[in-house]
Amino acid sequence: MSKIIKLLFVLFFGILVVLGLKYAPKYLRAMEIAEKSQMEHIEDTFINMDAYFEKTEVQKAATPFKYPQTTNIELPTSFTANGQNFNTLNYLDSSYTQGFLVIQNDTIVYENYWRGMKEDTRHISWSMAKSVVSALLGIAKGEGKFGSLEKTVDEYLPQFKGTGYEGVSVKDVLQMSSGVKFNEDYADPNSDIQRWFKTFALGESQDAFAQTLVNERPPGTYNHYVSINTHVLGMLLVQATGKPIAQYFKEKLWEPLGAEHNAYWLIDEEGMEMALGGLNATLRDYGKVGSLFLHKGKWGEQQLVPASWVAESQSMDKEHLQPQSKNSLHPDVGYGYQWWIPNGKDGELWARGVFNQYIYINPTTNTVIVKLSANQKFYEYTHPTSDGLVNLELLRMVANSLAAPKSEIQ
Repeated sequence: MSKIIKLLFVLFFGILVVLGLKYAPKYLRAMEIAEKSQMEHIEDTFINMDAYFEKTEVQKAATPFKYPQTTNIELPTSFTANGQNFNTLNYLDSSYTQGFLVIQNDTIVYENYWRGMKEDTRHISWSMAKSVVSALLGIAKGEGKFGSLEKTVDEYLPQFKGTGYEGVSVKDVLQMSSGVKFNEDYADPNSDIQRWFKTFALGESQDAFAQTLVNERPPGTYNHYVSINTHVLGMLLVQATGKPIAQYFKEKLWEPLGAEHNAYWLIDEEGMEMALGGLNATLRDYGKVGSLFLHKGKWGEQQLVPASWVAESQSMDKEHLQPQSKNSLHPDVGYGYQWWIPNGKDGELWARGVFNQYIYINPTTNTVIVKLSANQKFYEYTHPTSDGLVNLELLRMVANSLAAPKSEIQ
């Protein structure tokens, strides 16, 4: 009996060693990510995400496009928001800005870097990537690779039957109206978004995570921002095109836009891109995404994104998607196809990511502005630098100060 016990002990110990060899590295990596996600480290972390996560590299364009550029303008000295006056340069500094780019009439008129970032530094997009994924889905639809947006997620992806996405139309997912139950509070360590991030830090499947979510209200009735909605769109894009997101992105956007630098997407253990926020690129190359939408999906002589898709992306065709709706968790701003729509008459379009990442587009003034940041005060929701509307007024102030006739490039 003692020999059997010893044998079982040796076998059990061997299993522990094997499991340790297999799982220890991912848990050690997750611990490192947790440390580097602390506020005092994020300036460095946001420009070195590939040091902590697996990635898929996207090569720059064979023929890079460089914007015409002037000497930096002087930014307006101050702006007003919520009844307060802010010094512009102080606000940029206090919101931990790392890159700030202003493109006026298709010419760079202001470009500056701080806090470790340079012109060839690749910075995490966070949720600005959602707008890119939407554009890719629009391209796939325009190519006939994707069908009706009125069809439900589970009609395209049967693995979602019995989940919160069963019976939810793709359009409702695009418009953040899926009805899926989700807590997106980044400051709450027990929120769903933090729960997702912990699994991603361990390299675990995002597809599997998405299938654990449940529905809490009828889809298409309430605007509730759920980041995993975009992962589902990424899954739909992969199925429709038969290609990884990074590859389709390279072919349909990065190459034709003339990207000046390589980009990369963060991936999980299955090689699936973090569609909801894992794009990493340089300041100027993010600007090209803004310019593309400023010109209604057209780049030079090429219509990269169907003009109809760009128009639909801003349509807010239901009451709950419009600014000031009582049927929205975010009534300060409207929502389209993975783009935020500020309240106003200038036709503005806004890609937003946590910690103050922005691509702001104003077709009335013919302006694109990109702000990349690592705002250590982002979780302090009453702090002016974490307030999206204060940031919006900063961007509007810069655009309005530059208002001039539109360029001839349409």
